[in-house]
Amino acid sequence: MGDIVVLVKPALNPDMVRSKPDGTVDIDAIPLKLDDIDANALFEAQKLKQVLGGKIAAILVLTWGPADKRAKDLRMVAQEALARGADEAHIVADDSIIPGDPVTTASAVIATIKKAGLNPDIILVAEASIDQTTGQIAGRIAGKLGLPFISFARKLEVKDGKIVAERDLEEHIEVLEAPLPAVVSVTQEINEPRPPTLIQIRRAAKKPQNYYKVADLEGVATPVKQGLEYKILTVSRKQTIIEGDTLEEIAEKLISLLEQEGVIKL
Repeated sequence: MGDIVVLVKPALNPDMVRSKPDGTVDIDAIPLKLDDIDANALFEAQKLKQVLGGKIAAILVLTWGPADKRAKDLRMVAQEALARGADEAHIVADDSIIPGDPVTTASAVIATIKKAGLNPDIILVAEASIDQTTGQIAGRIAGKLGLPFISFARKLEVKDGKIVAERDLEEHIEVLEAPLPAVVSVTQEINEPRPPTLIQIRRAAKKPQNYYKVADLEGVATPVKQGLEYKILTVSRKQTIIEGDTLEEIAEKLISLLEQEGVIKL
């Protein structure tokens, strides 16, 4: 009986963005959280486990550093994944692959699967993460492992050793199937995950969390370091007050101002 592997992203929390005095984003000061759609993937894994059996293994690769300052956040994300149904967590935290990129992250996931001795029937991945939204990881893993890949699945079912998926496209819904093992990326529409109960949270504390460095793994790609600068987009208002004796006069002044700003053309 195979396992169910779920990729869990320790993502930057978009609700807690921090900035420096010069207006650039202070990446190191933004806390990490479990990626939103990963909660859907974990909930779907629990349903699939009832059919496939095996265990649910969560794999986390830290892509935002530094690793020592992220240790608490990383542990909390792993703990939440375990509380949401994962039986064990496998965590890669190494400054040598930070900042992460899709090629490096995908290779680290594959190396971790092999190192942990996992034999997945299904690898579940969120369609995209909330902080980088590349949507590349699932496809890269499938390509490297030579497995079938189904993207944007909003409904899954296992039948006769195959995964049957309802796939969400822009203009229509597509139903297709693939033999197991397979890699599947899921959308938020696939389910409505329930928050973990107090009992699940307590049990999670007893579940194994296995940490790895790059030196423990084989085949992890060397990251392409990118000197990107993130800036906060600030919006300022002109606070123009329009006065007039009648609505017609105010409307004419407003139209004149909008024309001057290039918003409208008369």
